[in-house]
Amino acid sequence: MANEISASASGAAPEAPQLVGGGGDTPRCRRRRPSSRSDPLLIVCGCFSIVTAAIAILCFAVNVLSAVQSFRAGLDIFGGIFRCYAVAISLFVAVVETEWGFIIRFCKILEYWPARGMLQIFLAVMTKAYPNVERKDLILLQNIASYLLLACGLIYIISVSLGNFGCLFVFHIM
Repeated sequence: MANEISASASGAAPEAPQLVGGGGDTPRCRRRRPSSRSDPLLIVCGCFSIVTAAIAILCFAVNVLSAVQSFRAGLDIFGGIFRCYAVAISLFVAVVETEWGFIIRFCKILEYWPARGMLQIFLAVMTKAYPNVERKDLILLQNIASYLLLACGLIYIISVSLGNFGCLFVFHIM
């Protein structure tokens, strides 16, 4: 009512009341509801991202233990510093895998899977390097964490390569 009065006072035509529920002369529009099912590929990629973040956290723990061991012995200061860099990179990899918006905006290259794969392979090599710790259980953890992260990095790179090969194959057929 207030709209009609203000519209007639300004000289404009009054607005037609909007009907809710499809009564009267207006045809009932049916909106298609989006499917409640998600794309299986997106689910697999999300699970893979969680697994990769968990492995990066394992690398973080292993590198922290190795750095503490290196500094405690006092003989391998450079190895301890190297492990501190590995700790920082492992935290960065874990945050990248959560796809936090600030990190993705800050480092756009990590939107692409090959870049993520190369970063993970680099961290795996850093985790595997300098196994000069006396504790056999820590060396075993270093091996497990580095090989798991190496596998995740290779999966990123291989999946992109296979995806590109599939696109080339489809375009070749056309």
